[in-house]
Amino acid sequence: MSLSNGINASAATGTRNRVSSVAPVSGLCAVCLDGCTGTCEVGKSSYRGREVLYPEPFSKVTAGSTKDYPVDYSHLNILGSCVGAHGIEADSDAAVFPAVNTETSFGAGDEKVKMRLPFFTGALGSTEIARVNWDGMAVGAAIMGISVVIGENVCGMDPDAQFSNGRVVKSPELARRIKRFLDWYEGYGAVIVQMNVEDSRLGVGHLAIELGAQAVELKWGQGAKDIGGEVKLPTLERALELKSRGYIVLPDPEDPLVQEAFRAGSFKEFERHSRLGMAEEESFYQTVESLRSAGARYVTLKTGAYRAPDLALAMKLASNARIDLLTVDGAAGGTGMSPWRMMNEWGIPTIYLQSLTYRFAEMLRAAGRFVPDLAMGGGFSLEDHIFKALALGAPYFKAVCMGRATMIPAMVGKNIGLWLAQGKLPKEIARHGDSVEQIFTGVSALKERYGEDWKRIPTAAIGMYTYGERIRQGLQQLMAGARKFSLPYLSRQDLVSLTHECAEVTGIPYVMEADLAEAEEILTADARRVDVPARNGRGRRNGQNGQAR
Repeated sequence: MSLSNGINASAATGTRNRVSSVAPVSGLCAVCLDGCTGTCEVGKSSYRGREVLYPEPFSKVTAGSTKDYPVDYSHLNILGSCVGAHGIEADSDAAVFPAVNTETSFGAGDEKVKMRLPFFTGALGSTEIARVNWDGMAVGAAIMGISVVIGENVCGMDPDAQFSNGRVVKSPELARRIKRFLDWYEGYGAVIVQMNVEDSRLGVGHLAIELGAQAVELKWGQGAKDIGGEVKLPTLERALELKSRGYIVLPDPEDPLVQEAFRAGSFKEFERHSRLGMAEEESFYQTVESLRSAGARYVTLKTGAYRAPDLALAMKLASNARIDLLTVDGAAGGTGMSPWRMMNEWGIPTIYLQSLTYRFAEMLRAAGRFVPDLAMGGGFSLEDHIFKALALGAPYFKAVCMGRATMIPAMVGKNIGLWLAQGKLPKEIARHGDSVEQIFTGVSALKERYGEDWKRIPTAAIGMYTYGERIRQGLQQLMAGARKFSLPYLSRQDLVSLTHECAEVTGIPYVMEADLAEAEEILTADARRVDVPARNGRGRRNGQNGQAR
């Protein structure tokens, strides 16, 4: 198996190999022709340089790693049973899949954040694609009853933000984002505002609390990249503004030669980069205490796909500070903008990182220390992913973080609304109807909940809600098959590994070895016979639900 997948050519960077025969290690064409127009990543880099580092076109796409790791969640399978039920009466009339409770909660105190579904959005920060899709994401999260995360650098990038003595005192964009969620908030989920190193310097957390954010998230990193956040800037004026606010901007917009090259069209975008954060124990505790003193109801932490000692440090500090939620983000997830090769080639992949996190949580528990509620991010998109992640990390993991997968429904829903208004519905959508009510299956439930107010819900949010309802039912079906009728009953015993390598990584037994002791006990125990009516003709009865087996 080639782990590189020939990523010297990718749709993400707008590159391709000239021939189908590709060297598996380098990703280069087996034969490189003098006279080729430079279609591969190396070739395109020879004339567009640093632009080819990033997925394109910026502000219109999200991107996800294509690297094929030796072990991933597809190497786990979900176990089912025909016996009994957990969390409900073991009766066929009661234990139906719509009865499965998909609600979860997180928090270190008695007052927890409740969510109707066990996932929340990835952090939507200062990228343009996050800004233009925010309304749908925020309203969609609120009506779904999940949390939404405002990502890094929103205040620093806000052209109308106001600053005093190096601190942000006003940010209309941050205020807009918080308000859109709170306008539809019904007691489930929370609006969480991230702080990276730049945001911490600007005092973003304190402003967010003043604006009504329920939670502030300290950000150490993410799975998509090993550096700070970055965006592209289309104008010289914007580049100069953000450099004046303390950001790293490349190339230097104050350099006269750079300005001349930009005006001549040699390049069309600048890059704004955040600095690397430096995690340090005492300052971490001080920041957490400062936010709580300022009125933060919840303080959370997000860390990236770093090496094991960094994960251990995050868990230790989260334990000592009694953080309300620690989100661990594995490699191979997605991004609005991250270096493409970095996204594929750095960091500990999600299933490996979650397995380490579970081990460390067990160590904290065995030592009698507080184990914070945990969430996992890194490439999840559908209900089977959620089941596996929560079962693999049970009982510590309460939810998963899904970035690209929650943005897709918002983008699709938004565009359906635009296409309807323009009379340009694509054929694959038009076959379902020519109105919002006909196209979105979630509308009937929204009408019942909101009456005529449902018409105020953006189609982007309707898309998110409809997606969430699919996730809910799919998860209910998987959980009912495992005979687990609420999330706290999920356990590692609900999974098997399909390969020995997966078993080694996760600690989940190999499929041909799982439950063998119990199976052998059933077969070797004293035989029992229960007489049943002759017309049935079958053996013992199931004592849990009274049906013949």
